[in-house]
Amino acid sequence: MVVDPRFGALAGQFFRLFEQTSDGGGALAVYLHGEPVVDIWSGWATRTTRWQSDTVSVSFSTGKGVASTVLHRLVDRGLIDYDAPVAQYWPEFASAGKDTVTVRELLSHRAGLHRVRGLVPGRLALLDHDGLASALACATPDRRRTVMPGYHAVTFGSLVAELTTQVTGMSFTDLVRTEIAEPLALREFWFQVPDQERRRIAKLFPRINPFGIPWGVTSFALSRTPGLKNLAAAGMPDGFDELVRNPAIHDHVMPGWNGVFNARALARMYAAIANRGMVDGIRFLSEDTVAQIGEVQTTARDYVLGLRMNWRLGYHHAFVASRDQSPSAFGHYGLGGSGAFADPDTGLSVAFVTNRMGNTLTPLADLRLAKLGATAESIARRL
Repeated sequence: MVVDPRFGALAGQFFRLFEQTSDGGGALAVYLHGEPVVDIWSGWATRTTRWQSDTVSVSFSTGKGVASTVLHRLVDRGLIDYDAPVAQYWPEFASAGKDTVTVRELLSHRAGLHRVRGLVPGRLALLDHDGLASALACATPDRRRTVMPGYHAVTFGSLVAELTTQVTGMSFTDLVRTEIAEPLALREFWFQVPDQERRRIAKLFPRINPFGIPWGVTSFALSRTPGLKNLAAAGMPDGFDELVRNPAIHDHVMPGWNGVFNARALARMYAAIANRGMVDGIRFLSEDTVAQIGEVQTTARDYVLGLRMNWRLGYHHAFVASRDQSPSAFGHYGLGGSGAFADPDTGLSVAFVTNRMGNTLTPLADLRLAKLGATAESIARRL
């Protein structure tokens, strides 16, 4: 493990999260100015096995940040223009009035394609990337997209994956490997997990059902509730609670929610963003691209989440449990607790992965990363 003495208080805070088996396990990694200062892990990967250095975990929407970074690497090489219509690269996308939707709008959740509930038939249809991409290309966008963002909770990753595949002719799995894993010299960026690596995946618990209520009941109730029906449409397709526990998800590419990572890999990727595109002497992104990535695209309230997410190009504002939040910090958090972010102002990147989904009553809500991030930011600002 790695613990810079200056971050000792942060390490102690992390270890206290996993004092008994019911707490599950997790890992925390921090970079400062492109150098690793924390790389630690603790707790249980399963009820009977401890979390190890090589343990990885399903991290849900944390993968949206990884998928977005793949696209930014292509922008760096001039293969994609943020202000070009998506249909310029993916002609089928132009149908149903989407011919003017730009890459910039897609990345900031303003494509109007938040709906996944009922988008494709059958519970296993979400595993079919080609079918889902085809359905999204044919879908009619929500009219609110021109005035406010709407979080594409499940569809975002598939949209980015299909766009980048259309541009390069490469599978998204190969793009993640060549654009992220190989340049950063870390393997643990997976949507399709190699068979030989699956033994390393931590078991998620408890279930993701809010308040212990059956998923179908909750999803139906929210879909009929004003103010919450958009959330059900975007993130609660039928049978999703069963799907996330199905080992078959690791056979498919669903970058909006099935990414498998460790904290070390995520922190290294965000370290490059926090350090003007450089990490360990490697030029990962140009300074110009990094500057564009961090620009807030919309401050309007998100009509799915009901919050002002201050969407960047594929990332949201990094929420930390502090009154003194850094306005420059951004990244992507995931369902149940995992997430990562970069802060270019302090040169800090923080990543946290865990198999413990929030708490028993509200697995969707979790403040562990927000609290760890606040401590890390406080230390970095004092240095």
